[in-house]
Amino acid sequence: MKKDILTLIDLTREDFEVLFERATELKKRYKKGIADKPLAGKTLGLIFDKPSTRTRLSFEAAMVQLGGTPIFISAKDTQIARNEPVRDTARVLSRYLDGLAIRTYSQNLLEEFAEFTDIPVINALTDLFHPCQVLSDIMTVIEIKGGYKDIRIAWVGDGNNVAHSWVNAAAVLDLDLVLACPDGYSPRKDVMEKALEKGVGKIVATSNPVEAVKDADVIYTDVWASMGQESEQGKRKRVFEPFQVDQALLKHASEDVIVMHCLPAHRGEEISENVLEGPKSVVWDQAENKLHMHKAILDVLFLH
Repeated sequence: MKKDILTLIDLTREDFEVLFERATELKKRYKKGIADKPLAGKTLGLIFDKPSTRTRLSFEAAMVQLGGTPIFISAKDTQIARNEPVRDTARVLSRYLDGLAIRTYSQNLLEEFAEFTDIPVINALTDLFHPCQVLSDIMTVIEIKGGYKDIRIAWVGDGNNVAHSWVNAAAVLDLDLVLACPDGYSPRKDVMEKALEKGVGKIVATSNPVEAVKDADVIYTDVWASMGQESEQGKRKRVFEPFQVDQALLKHASEDVIVMHCLPAHRGEEISENVLEGPKSVVWDQAENKLHMHKAILDVLFLH
């Protein structure tokens, strides 16, 4: 039976653990120069509606390193752009490919692809969720902190798709997560409610960044205006100014706090230059771990 990764709320704790373990194993083997080729003869289609640097390249590199072949196509170059029904494209691609990674605006479009394919479909970002990003982020937390249990995670900034995926992960993994967002920019109510229904994890929302980072082991931030919100940039910059992750904010966190950002970063906006480039920052480790987590995702979905 095929398995998709559309949103983290659909995964079990065991699913998470399998991916963390496999990603860690593949990373260790890669660092030793061991070339694993379990996906030889397999093909991954990448259909992207939105620009990408890290997600696209890490999926492509992951597929190549595992012995498979990635095939990239911009969504505007498909017949979907000329109003072919998604279900028709999905069923045909199932005959050509072994899996699909899709980066698009609509979560509903992604889910329609998943419904009408018999190959794994991976959410490579939608407006609503970014599950693969948070999987690699938690992998990074495990590496640096030794695990995710009893780790206090503070999200500071916009309640966007990455924040939503953190909420989902907290609901499955029993995380201690506090989200500090300006009024009107909190995570979506339906996302929060679905997570809280699980009755697992401590998920708290506030509009006070200082309160959020108190004793935090991890501080996470992201851009104030996501893709498609460029027209709101000026307004958001004024609203979010008190939510910058800077040295003053870090003073309220744990002494050994780490700072995370999924990139690209706007230095001097959501994060100060000296924090991004400082000793607490682990953003480059995060970026690297996308490669290893994507390898694990492909390996597990294609072969298990």
